[in-house]
Amino acid sequence: MRFTRRSQATPTNPSPADPLPAFPGDGPAGAVRATFAAGCFWGIEAAFRELEGVVQSAVGYTGGARPVPTYRQVCSGTTGHAEAVEVYFDPTRITYEQLLASFWQMHNPTTRNRQGLDVGSQYRSAIFTHTPEQQAAALASREREQAERRRPIVTEVTSAAAFYPAEEYHQRYFEKSGRAACAVTHAVPPSTPASMTTNGATP
Repeated sequence: MRFTRRSQATPTNPSPADPLPAFPGDGPAGAVRATFAAGCFWGIEAAFRELEGVVQSAVGYTGGARPVPTYRQVCSGTTGHAEAVEVYFDPTRITYEQLLASFWQMHNPTTRNRQGLDVGSQYRSAIFTHTPEQQAAALASREREQAERRRPIVTEVTSAAAFYPAEEYHQRYFEKSGRAACAVTHAVPPSTPASMTTNGATP
């Protein structure tokens, strides 16, 4: 599945009733943080928000050198940041491994610095891990996923760096603009990645 940004215009009527998450900082009590990059962050955030057990999310920029980058700066491709989604999840309702299984289905991890029509290092595929346990799980998941594919996976697995929330109009963009979230199966995927199904679509 590829989420393609057709326009970079700011939505004209963002919903004031749609509260934004308080990032950076700690998430809800008992929740665990996870960070992913998989192309345009609008659709990826929407896809993760549909998973039962994901309790908070924000889109932003990470993995670069410039502190507090703007969207325009990131789009220039000179800051080294990726468009990313940071989520907090309830580990009693969904596991990190299940988030990883969903991540592989949300995008094409075999295209370097590109998802659909979106091209540039800011659209790279990456998993930013927050603990040694996440690092091990991400590497193992990538190895399993590679065994199911012919083309080499180019997804980076690296330790999480500073996460800078994107501008307000990017947060929950699809919800604010009244667009459908995505076509990813909304049920929590089983632990086995192969058992998850996806209906490809471009919003």
